[in-house]
Amino acid sequence: MFESAEIGHKLSKVEYEAQEPSLRIQLLEVQEDLKKASFPVIILIGGVDGAGKGETVNLLHEWIDPHYLETHAFGAASDEERERPEAWRFWRVLPPKGRIGILFGSWYTRPIIDCVYGKTKVGDLDVALMQINTFEKALVSDGALIIKFWFHLSKKAQSERLKLLMKNPDTRWRVNDLDWQHFKLYDKFRRTSERALRTTSTGEAPWLIIEGADKRYRSITVGKYILDLVSKRIAQESTQDNSQTIKISAPPVQTDNSFTILDTLNLKQSLSEEDYKRSLEKYQGRLNLLFRQEKSLGRSVILVFEGWDAAGKGGLIRRVTSALDARDYQVIPIAAPTDEERSHHYLWRFWRHLPRSGRVTIFDRSWYGRVLVERVEGFASEAEWKRAYNEIVNFEQQLHEHGTLLLKFWIHIDPDEQLRRFQLRQATPYKHYKITDEDFRNRAKWNEYELAANEMIERTSTSFAPWYLIEANDKKFARIKVIKTLCDRLKNRFSPT
Repeated sequence: MFESAEIGHKLSKVEYEAQEPSLRIQLLEVQEDLKKASFPVIILIGGVDGAGKGETVNLLHEWIDPHYLETHAFGAASDEERERPEAWRFWRVLPPKGRIGILFGSWYTRPIIDCVYGKTKVGDLDVALMQINTFEKALVSDGALIIKFWFHLSKKAQSERLKLLMKNPDTRWRVNDLDWQHFKLYDKFRRTSERALRTTSTGEAPWLIIEGADKRYRSITVGKYILDLVSKRIAQESTQDNSQTIKISAPPVQTDNSFTILDTLNLKQSLSEEDYKRSLEKYQGRLNLLFRQEKSLGRSVILVFEGWDAAGKGGLIRRVTSALDARDYQVIPIAAPTDEERSHHYLWRFWRHLPRSGRVTIFDRSWYGRVLVERVEGFASEAEWKRAYNEIVNFEQQLHEHGTLLLKFWIHIDPDEQLRRFQLRQATPYKHYKITDEDFRNRAKWNEYELAANEMIERTSTSFAPWYLIEANDKKFARIKVIKTLCDRLKNRFSPT
């Protein structure tokens, strides 16, 4: 795979100086057009030590307006990064629409190095590469343009390059012991890298292998490739008129007395006031002790609450947090996305809030909005919400594999109970803020939401992140069931559900 990059491409000084000024102007012009586009550009920089990766990144910062360009270099993970799933460190720095992000080292680095040094096996590498393909496909499906460069040198050229850098006092700092250690494993790095590039050079995000021996050649080649791909993408977007916001009609949904899993719930279940108080004290005390144990072991917990308007999610969350130390949890209320959030993949804002080890994050509504409100109201296209099921399951699997306990609750009431609570809010002055015209408008689409919720539960309730359906016509019963479920899962953390 690397043979063509070892031919020894060169560019004379005269040829370079003839092309460089025009290329820089065109890159600035296309960057100006990109600011108005509806997609981000993600540039991945990988390859062998000494092949000019750092020099090329520095050059791009000279050629492109740095106000709309961010570079993030990834070395060994920090303590904060190790306390979250590996992808967290990448998700949080992804560029918004209209911007360029350069990732110097990326999600490829750790799997390749671990395999070369024998920390993992080839099978583990293949699994990691499949996960990378899934990740990149999700980004591309959401509109991102991913440009991947692999800088290559032959073994002889790398040795000469490292020695040359060491010889010059001004560049000696660029070479360290790890570079020479990697060089000793050159052949193994080459085989492993070839495997990685073959597996992940996809139609959505192909690799371009850059021969790194000649500085002028690699610089012009990288600049032209970026210019070509970004220009074509902007032209394509302009042709399709994607810059206009289009209201997508909600897909038709059956409403003819369809029977769903939610219809199987017994909403008549209730608790007396006496039983409720006794049980609340018992399970809140137990929950407090169990969360302390989780904290001492450095385990993180995520709770997701979804359900009908006025189903009592807020009251449930308050009963849970009453059993916790306020320093150990964070409640994230999810509303309509901000402009910043809309400029990223819909999962971006949730990745940002993942808890550190020993902490708890509670989502009052969540990423499931993509397959609920965005689906029913037509804010997401059919293709977008349909592919979201797999994206969500993949996201939750990463949480599970990291060791995070994820519990998802659907809080269910019937239409009559919802109406009664709406009317109570209208009649109670200090509850007026809880009721809006939007609530009544959504109520008119009860059947559509119910069927969407049913499909969501069926397609995203997994062994590692099952849905818990909570009968909530009686608030007291719902609160005890949620807290008891939490206690049971924490107590049997690694037991199958």
